[in-house]
Amino acid sequence: MRIIVDVMGGDNSPLETVKGACLAAEEFPATYILVGDKDEIERVADENGLDLSDLDIIHTDSVITMEDIPLSVVRDKGKSSMSTGLRMLAEGKGDVFVPAGNTGALYTGATLIVRKIKGINRAALASVLPMENPMLLLDCGANITVDGECLEQFAIMGSIYMHKIYGLSAPRVGLLNNGTEDIKGTELQIETYKLLTDSPSLNFVGNIEANMVPKDACDVLITDGFTGNILLKSIEGMGKMMLRTMKDIFYSDVLAKISGLLIKKKINDIKAVFDPNEHGGAPILGISKPVIKAHGSSGVTAFRNAIRQAETAAANDISAELEQGLSQLAAKETEV
Repeated sequence: MRIIVDVMGGDNSPLETVKGACLAAEEFPATYILVGDKDEIERVADENGLDLSDLDIIHTDSVITMEDIPLSVVRDKGKSSMSTGLRMLAEGKGDVFVPAGNTGALYTGATLIVRKIKGINRAALASVLPMENPMLLLDCGANITVDGECLEQFAIMGSIYMHKIYGLSAPRVGLLNNGTEDIKGTELQIETYKLLTDSPSLNFVGNIEANMVPKDACDVLITDGFTGNILLKSIEGMGKMMLRTMKDIFYSDVLAKISGLLIKKKINDIKAVFDPNEHGGAPILGISKPVIKAHGSSGVTAFRNAIRQAETAAANDISAELEQGLSQLAAKETEV
């Protein structure tokens, strides 16, 4: 397996991304191809005692920043680390691509350079919510406006992903809405509810309100990218606040500190559940080859876990599974 890694695009690049790639290389056997400024990569490795001898480096001069417009990936910065990595993936020089940079540019580049799976209206950015049981949210930021057909395709892709990656036999699909009744929501939610109810390949469990999300209400939660991004960041912010509050409680006095030591393992278990760094990156589902987006502020642990997720997606040939599942659905609908 060949894993292409853009080590230049994130907030903490290239230090944390190179560290994460080296850590992943020690744990997950594969061919690693680091894309970015070779001098910077080697300087960081030198200063931090990192061994790059088993990793390949492809040099690029430019980097797509968070301020760049999405089309810069194919225009004025067409030779950046992100663009180069995407072209390598499209040309078969790697099996999966992991960047940690500008989401808009990555989504645009993946769509225009690597291309979508045939029949997909729009690819979707998916994210595993930091819950006790994995829940895949899509879209979580790529598509601000969608229609019912797009959301139905998101549901199908999310179901296939959770089946292949997490082993769920019949993933429960929920539609994020402001009420559980089938008449709730805007025209989009009402239309989508009907489509999901009639879809033969989905285990649709109905509308899901935001307060039901932490209660294991479904395995795949679909919505538009604007709403999904707000939900994702709200959950991450709430998780951090809860952990900070717990820390303040257990550091408040000597007795509290002793109590904290007695249940330290349980606290760490809770922290792992709510820590988004532990859940890896966000796959862009619907692209013809796997692209896993690491968070822009990824540290070494988050980036390592994004690479772990990329290795799993490539090993399960998730893009081919999505293409096959969608083509079978299209054939069934034609028969009907």
